[in-house]
Amino acid sequence: MGTRDGALAGASAPRAYAPHDAGAVSVRGTGARGGTHPTGDGTHPTGDGARSTGGGARRTGIVQAAVVRAEDAPGPTLVVRLDQLPVGALAVGAELARLRHALSGTAYAELDKIALYGPTTRAGHTLDYRFVQALPDGAFDFRAGCGHSLLAAVVADGPRPGPVTVRAVTTGDTVLCEREPEREHADAYTLSFLKAPTAPGTLPTGRPVDVLSGVPVSLVRYGNPYVFVDARHLPEPDDEDDLRDRLLALRAEAARILGYAPRSALPKIAAFAEGPEGLSVRALTVGGWHPRLALTGAAALAAAGALDGTVVPAATGPVSTPGGTVTVSTAPDRVRVHHKRATVLGRLELPWRIHATA
Repeated sequence: MGTRDGALAGASAPRAYAPHDAGAVSVRGTGARGGTHPTGDGTHPTGDGARSTGGGARRTGIVQAAVVRAEDAPGPTLVVRLDQLPVGALAVGAELARLRHALSGTAYAELDKIALYGPTTRAGHTLDYRFVQALPDGAFDFRAGCGHSLLAAVVADGPRPGPVTVRAVTTGDTVLCEREPEREHADAYTLSFLKAPTAPGTLPTGRPVDVLSGVPVSLVRYGNPYVFVDARHLPEPDDEDDLRDRLLALRAEAARILGYAPRSALPKIAAFAEGPEGLSVRALTVGGWHPRLALTGAAALAAAGALDGTVVPAATGPVSTPGGTVTVSTAPDRVRVHHKRATVLGRLELPWRIHATA
């Protein structure tokens, strides 16, 4: 295997979290109370839970949250259920920054994925879900999607007797989450993105191939906007860092074309190689290499492979990544990502604060 293919199959992401059993979690920060949630249903306590800070100018209370780790994700997700909070609470960066600050000194201090969810009024759907990506500079990106965090919200909400249909408010996707037969894959889900790969907008530039810095790539918007590049079209990298820097340069050029700010988490980018055993993929995430492949990345890869003329070959079945395989399949009206799991690591009580009018 040459340097290029070796880099694609390289080490795991530097920011990956090791799975662990959180047990009782102590949450530090102004106004925070630590400990596990007293019930397992993920709901909020009855009553307003508010504490007056004096003068009626501001109200502080407690939000129930869960920390959920989806397998294959670079880290856990902070999952917050919103339907029993005031309208607008936690919808702005200041409130989210307060929640993250409350995690300082805990095992989740570097957690950078937040899932906000609750019941939906959309017919045929079960839950509304919004994803927020915390960025290294302390800001938040409200435009990205995350399939692993979507699954984290479904698992945090508790088991249901049938499929769960989630409206991803951030990206506009509808995702069907179905438990797989336990005799085959215990506690595993198949997530189906209910949109035809050929739907308008899947190729945001209208072209199956674009050329960035002399390199042919396919820009695909499915789950998240992605840049896919065949590793054969990249100069031979010196090492992993060299490959990462080349991909980041291509990503920056694609961001300019697609109208994203330089510090945005979007678009995502992945390099692939095709060999006798199928596709192998190496992808970047916020802060470094992804340990496997984002769930939206798997869906976007499969969608790209189903379109004529892209640089991506058909991806049906297992796709190799540095951390193992990811299994995808396509149909005329959807893309499926199979055998996904998530585990609740702990339940927390965290502070939230809103301005009051009286």
